[in-house]
Amino acid sequence: MKKLIALVAALLTILLAACQPAPAEKPLQYSADPAKPEVPVYRFAVHPLHNPQLLAEAYWPLVEHLNRQLSGARIELEASRDYQAFEQKFRAREPAILLPNPWQTLQAIKVGYHVIAMAGDAADFKGIFIVRKDAGIKNPADLKGRVVSYPSPTALAACIMPQYFLHQHGINVNRDIQNAYVGSQESSIMNAYLGTSAAGATWPPPWRLFQRDHPQKAAQLQVAWETPALLNNSVMVRDDVPANIAQTIRTTLLDLTATAQGQAILAGMATVRFHTAADASYDLVRDYVAVFEKTVRPVESK
Repeated sequence: MKKLIALVAALLTILLAACQPAPAEKPLQYSADPAKPEVPVYRFAVHPLHNPQLLAEAYWPLVEHLNRQLSGARIELEASRDYQAFEQKFRAREPAILLPNPWQTLQAIKVGYHVIAMAGDAADFKGIFIVRKDAGIKNPADLKGRVVSYPSPTALAACIMPQYFLHQHGINVNRDIQNAYVGSQESSIMNAYLGTSAAGATWPPPWRLFQRDHPQKAAQLQVAWETPALLNNSVMVRDDVPANIAQTIRTTLLDLTATAQGQAILAGMATVRFHTAADASYDLVRDYVAVFEKTVRPVESK
């Protein structure tokens, strides 16, 4: 009898439990660190010097270093699929920090960005023509009737300056050659390697990285000609970035050469150093572009 009573009691307990509503399920939380207070996030957009993966590899160490120097703010790196996408972003004032080419610098000034530094030596900012060693190209005239590749029509060192160079050497770039705008510096070089273009226009930092990362392919290529130098890429901040944040970024960039860690970061970006610069530093570029547009073509199609 006792066993029967115990069995009935157990069954009643199970039935009562089944009728009770289940407690609300608590979501699982996964975290390696304690929750951190929220801080402002500033997007750092770099123009397409490289494809997005290579750009992230080159510039992420710099972003990490900047974040270690900042207090109460954080920077996130942002790549763009091509020059046009990058230009749409800054014209909409989306990123807080930019690394644009000099022509894009002039456009960004118009919408409220200001120069805080120059990335690299001015002498390094020049266009170069990459050709296959077995292509038999000796003079600019050898490009007539053939394809020349560039990253973008708005790439200053890798398109505007090379096209002006060809213009000065008797090539009408609107009629005598076929211009192929292929989206990135590496693509321009690869088009020359594959023979889909007779020459690929780029500038020294991407060419140095290509030689480092693709030595066998690079061994089959050579620099045919280079343009005179102009002025290097800028670093800019939007006009609503707090002054203390902008100053920390500027000081950190200028001080990179002072430590072994900073020198390693610069080497990864194929950049020698950062220099002091301001908006007025790029007036020289405005004059250059004005001559180019008068004698060769508009930088942007209307």
